[in-house]
Amino acid sequence: MSLTPSNMIPLGSPAVNFRLTDIISGHSMSLSNIQGKQATVIMFICNHCPYVKHINPELVRLAGDYKAKGVGFVAINSNDIVAEPEDSPEQMKRTGLALKYPFPYLFDETQQIAKAYDAACTPDFFIFNKDLKLAYRGQLDDSRPSNNVPLSGKDVREALDALIAGKAVSPRQRPSIGCNIKWKK
Repeated sequence: MSLTPSNMIPLGSPAVNFRLTDIISGHSMSLSNIQGKQATVIMFICNHCPYVKHINPELVRLAGDYKAKGVGFVAINSNDIVAEPEDSPEQMKRTGLALKYPFPYLFDETQQIAKAYDAACTPDFFIFNKDLKLAYRGQLDDSRPSNNVPLSGKDVREALDALIAGKAVSPRQRPSIGCNIKWKK
């Protein structure tokens, strides 16, 4: 594991369309399938990363709390499954079902979507406003596997609350940190 921060791409960047398979349902999904009326959260996650394992309970709570408020959620795994067999589609489905993910879990086998979003680590969060312009990128909250800070989703929740209220999201945003995306060689 190489501890990696997220790339803080420019706020206002447009969301990039995609068409990937939801490993849990088997359906092909695009950005328009998951876009929320108020906001859209695109999360780059995987199965093996201890940082993702740590925040999984909050990801489920977060989506459960905000889907009814008009927020769309999707998780994308872009890791090379040769380098990380635990991130294979079969394991993704097992993980998604076991944790009862309330959002699609897509596999980016070619890694083109991770590159298009300039995703660097797992977890990596991108929140787009109702016009699909980037309003937030960075961390879920200050909790890490070894720092004893409780999971709250504070940073993502504050951004979503602002968007739902029709307010600007604070530009003071902290990068996420986690395992580097396992790029194909």
